[in-house]
Amino acid sequence: MTLTGSRPTWLTFDCYGTLIQWDEGLLAAMDKILSAKGVNIDLHNFISVYDRHEHAREKERPHRTFAAVSKLALQAAMGEFGLTFDPADAEILTSSIGWMPPFPEVVRTLATLKAAGFRLAIISNTDDAIIAGNVAQLSGHIDHVITAEQAGAYKPSAQIFRHAWNCLDVGINDLAHICASPHLDLAAARELGFRTIWVDRGTGRKPLPDYRPNDIVPTLDKVPGVLAAAGWM
Repeated sequence: MTLTGSRPTWLTFDCYGTLIQWDEGLLAAMDKILSAKGVNIDLHNFISVYDRHEHAREKERPHRTFAAVSKLALQAAMGEFGLTFDPADAEILTSSIGWMPPFPEVVRTLATLKAAGFRLAIISNTDDAIIAGNVAQLSGHIDHVITAEQAGAYKPSAQIFRHAWNCLDVGINDLAHICASPHLDLAAARELGFRTIWVDRGTGRKPLPDYRPNDIVPTLDKVPGVLAAAGWM
């Protein structure tokens, strides 16, 4: 597939893993939490268990804030490893997220896209207060931020995307979505039919077998070239 159709007014982005160094930041936060417990646990294994609990909590109703979801998920993961949970552990995790930095090429690429006349928005599975620190690191290039807290739903639910499009006052043909998360953002794209560019940063995550994004890039700075090839820049 390739990008086709009319030039979008808006480019929407996933935040963590696409713009912000999520995997690296989460690894550092979990290392800090577990090191304080004085235990020797494989961090990647622990994060895999945490992720399982996080995604399960995100599907539950009524909707919870990400701060609440991450606290419950961390508590459950620590329970599986026989560790004692302290509410301060959850505070370490959530407070660290806003300090996670952008990937090196992100700010200059966002500047290029803004200069080309696109409006830029983030659609993210988080809370307003948590993402504020990350957005502040993006040099003012983001025009609008839509969170799961605002939408009352987490990706891949269609609800958060439809809420975002209502906020931006656009239809799916007037945007392109840029993301690194195949099982959240690309799963929603498969269901709803919006155009996507997948940023495959080599994490090992792969798209769903029955869906292919419109284009694939290794890093965000390759996006302007893809848009130019589509005749949009």
